[in-house]
Amino acid sequence: MRIGVPKEIKNHEYRVGLTPASVRELTLHGHQVLVQENAGLATDFDNDHYRSAGADIVETSESIYFHADMIVKVKEPQPDELRLLRDDQILFTYLHLAPDPQQAKGLLESGCVAIAYETVTDPYGGLPLLAPMSEVAGRMSVQAGAHALEMGQGGRGMLLGGVSGVPSAKVVILGGGVVGTNAARVAMGMEAHVTIVDKSIHRLQQLDQQYGSRINTIFSTVDAIEAQITEADLVIGAVLVPGGATPKLVSRQLVTAMKRGAVLVDVAIDQGGCFETSKPTTLADPVYILDDVVHYCVTNMPGAVARTSTFALNNVTLPFVLTIAGKGYRNALIDNVHLRDGLNVCQGKITHQAVANDLGMLYTQPLELLQN
Repeated sequence: MRIGVPKEIKNHEYRVGLTPASVRELTLHGHQVLVQENAGLATDFDNDHYRSAGADIVETSESIYFHADMIVKVKEPQPDELRLLRDDQILFTYLHLAPDPQQAKGLLESGCVAIAYETVTDPYGGLPLLAPMSEVAGRMSVQAGAHALEMGQGGRGMLLGGVSGVPSAKVVILGGGVVGTNAARVAMGMEAHVTIVDKSIHRLQQLDQQYGSRINTIFSTVDAIEAQITEADLVIGAVLVPGGATPKLVSRQLVTAMKRGAVLVDVAIDQGGCFETSKPTTLADPVYILDDVVHYCVTNMPGAVARTSTFALNNVTLPFVLTIAGKGYRNALIDNVHLRDGLNVCQGKITHQAVANDLGMLYTQPLELLQN
């Protein structure tokens, strides 16, 4: 199969779809890999690294999309990329379609086969291609929140861990999954007062057993969220509905009741965000202040640590890329139900139930299309 790796063009996105090591694995399996010129430069992979791994360096993204059978990238296709996709071409990347009807429309019109990293599953009920970026985003969320608490950013002027004789900041994390757990680890390491709110008693029990008295766990109810948010200095939104839009757990009214200079970091913003006042921001302009509360809502947080993120992502995506390239997308998706869970768009149809529900579109069973 001919596999294309275009340079990412989303604002301040520095990751790259395949590392030279991944390229070498693919070429050793008999596949051809086309890499756009300087696609990996920001992650310290120059064109010679890719050539040494067996890739062909291509000057333009147009040529990549024209020649490749499968496109492997990191972020969702931007408008200029959507028009380059074609019928039956495989797109393997993060999509986050639920809050993005325009992207969904473009993918449907292209006729491409769009497989989303964030909805591929594993036998344990996890999301293996989302997990490493959730680890990164969770850890970064505390860094970002600590910086936003500084006076110069509009924050309360608090040091997250306090100092001798001065209380530490109160950090509230909504969601105890991969993002929330990694955020909690960093916040505890900085000696903040950490509370995780989650609707799963089983998960809260696991966190209690793991961290003991270093963490506070609260079962999620409307009353509990209201009580925690109004007392918090930093709130991290770490809620996830696989493939679907994130529920708005914090209303505009509740935001207005928060402390002046408190900080909201919405890691769930890729799926629409869990704060009613959230709107997407970029690494170039990451924060805004609304009702005296600082909002950090960057949609591609791991892009700021592109080298770490690229390696972590390739570790989990490469086996799937090899499978799709080796079997072709039809056989690969038919044979592997977990990869099939990643299929969001195929032949002009929405093939993921949660995505279809949130977009208000008709859902088509993937096997109906794949077996025809």
